[in-house]
Amino acid sequence: MIISRCLAVLSLLLPLTAAAQPATTLPEPVTRALAQAGIPESAIGVYVHEIGAEQPVLAIGAERALNPASSMKLLTTYAGLELLGPAYVWNTDVLTDGTLTQDVLAGNLYLKGSGDPKLTLENFWLLLRSLRARGVREIRGDLVLDRRLFAEELQDPGAFDDQPTRPYNTGPSALLVNFKAVTLTFIPDAASRTVRIATEPPLPQVQVINNLKLVDGPCGDWVGKLRLDSQGNADSARLTFNGTYALDCGEGMRSFSVMGHRQYIGALFTQLWKDLGGTFSGQVRDGATPDQARRLATARSLSLSEIVRDVNKYSNNVMARQLFLSLAMNNGATTAAAANSVKQWLALKGLAVPELVLENGSGLSRIERISALNLGAVLLNAYASPVMPELMASLPVAAIDGTLRRRLKSAEVAGQAHVKTGSLSGVRSIAGYVLDAQGNRAVVVFMVNHANAFNAQAAQDAMLGWVHNRDSSNCCGRQEQRRGSRK
Repeated sequence: MIISRCLAVLSLLLPLTAAAQPATTLPEPVTRALAQAGIPESAIGVYVHEIGAEQPVLAIGAERALNPASSMKLLTTYAGLELLGPAYVWNTDVLTDGTLTQDVLAGNLYLKGSGDPKLTLENFWLLLRSLRARGVREIRGDLVLDRRLFAEELQDPGAFDDQPTRPYNTGPSALLVNFKAVTLTFIPDAASRTVRIATEPPLPQVQVINNLKLVDGPCGDWVGKLRLDSQGNADSARLTFNGTYALDCGEGMRSFSVMGHRQYIGALFTQLWKDLGGTFSGQVRDGATPDQARRLATARSLSLSEIVRDVNKYSNNVMARQLFLSLAMNNGATTAAAANSVKQWLALKGLAVPELVLENGSGLSRIERISALNLGAVLLNAYASPVMPELMASLPVAAIDGTLRRRLKSAEVAGQAHVKTGSLSGVRSIAGYVLDAQGNRAVVVFMVNHANAFNAQAAQDAMLGWVHNRDSSNCCGRQEQRRGSRK
């Protein structure tokens, strides 16, 4: 009787012992999809680890140092949430060292930035409106922009992909306003057979030349048909459109990053201040805020817990870079200092990531590197962190929102996966958490670095589906299974 019971217990333990070792072959649907995409196994890094398990479920090429593209934002946002705290906010202050008599300010106005990742046009307008409400109408001095918190590092917005007007290529600044962008709305008019272009904000320094022709037919790649010719410098910009716009497209919107940071803020301030009934005839220049300057108004950013949602769900590179530099935690913050802060934080958490290369923390880089194994280790660590709810809530949900809103619509994993995506030429990645059919959650990382990486989506979607549908009841050596189930 005793022997039979021991054999029964042993028969239950043997599958668990076997399952404790990670699989070294890909699931068949993933293998098939990679073959169809022309992607060899040598170009991927895969890591799947169930929460609470002692060993990963799957590890293939997991130690390879690969470019993660925007999945690197997971590391930046997790570090930000822990180092700064979910309630952290950035303040943009308006100060003066002059005197206010009636409604005339005799002296300079200082705009002091702290790196707010999302000081939008609306919030900047509210800041100036608050200044007007405090009795300031005429400014008899200069507008001085205090952008010293971040170092002035050389930035070529066209260096990454020769698209200098794309907002995602906008460089960081301690005083970043409205992403340094103008938004154009293309409005087709069937009656007049014309396309009108509305500009917001309407800045005199930004000239839009509209040579578009309204045509019939399907919308298709309407952006590609615009045939944009952009010219400009730090002081002004000219956007010329010589293509076609299909009536079936309806209204379309496209944003463009223009001018230098100082010139853009100066143009925007001058225009908005005039709209608010104020007058300003001074210069716009960079400079330091005097110690004796007194604060007149403040714009508070969204909390960091809200900021990381935009960073991760919509893969906002500019906001990620702003957050990354904020981690340097000193005046004149540089990307090198920010990278060092992240590495020190990882070391304090006992996470050794020797292959890690950080250029700007956003993944918009050709040189950033991390392995699937260590990105997975970061996600496992984050799951046990007090900031886990904020981090997970910031990730796109399969078939629901963010960069995953159009993927996996009819799959069983729809709504069950919180996953950050990454995409560059030659790079496709996913990293996040998947809830399986038994209610167990697993970390999933799948990176592809290959010329055919643009075809990798089917394989990565198949992996998410496999993790969700796999039978985890006898898998992974979960600690609670080893200890025995409690009822």
